[in-house]
Amino acid sequence: MNIEKEFTEIYNKHASQVYRLCLGYASGNEDLAKEWQQQTFIKVWKHRSSYKGSAAIGTWIYRIAVNICLGDLRKVKKKAAVVDFMPITEDSENERHEKEEQIKKMYECIHQLPGKNKALIFMELEGIPQNTIGDTLGMAHGAVRTRLSRIRKVLLKCITNEKR
Repeated sequence: MNIEKEFTEIYNKHASQVYRLCLGYASGNEDLAKEWQQQTFIKVWKHRSSYKGSAAIGTWIYRIAVNICLGDLRKVKKKAAVVDFMPITEDSENERHEKEEQIKKMYECIHQLPGKNKALIFMELEGIPQNTIGDTLGMAHGAVRTRLSRIRKVLLKCITNEKR
């Protein structure tokens, strides 16, 4: 298989997850998320020869995406607006508004987390397996599980307006 075709298959398989991961870091700013996604795959292409195969290709790509997002956030340090991630349903206007507020509050709480914890919870919300999260962030699976449990408790307190 030629290298361009192989890269296209990798892109097609991982692009949507990378985008959603970046969208979380971008606080819902779609343009910024697309830019970070593009930077991720440019870096994947440029450094494809450095991929050693010791971890899954997805793990390597997520690590690149997390590094790009965190690197830009360190440079810019400005907050973007939280976007409504709720699909439109047949709920009443009140129910929709309540759900929107809950999700907005959840993302506000997530954005208060330190960088590595933010990466953990975004990857967990994305449905990425915990062993892949651990490989991506250089953590043991047990440490990932423990940290995610603690993060969930902190988020629950934040969302319900309890003191931390």
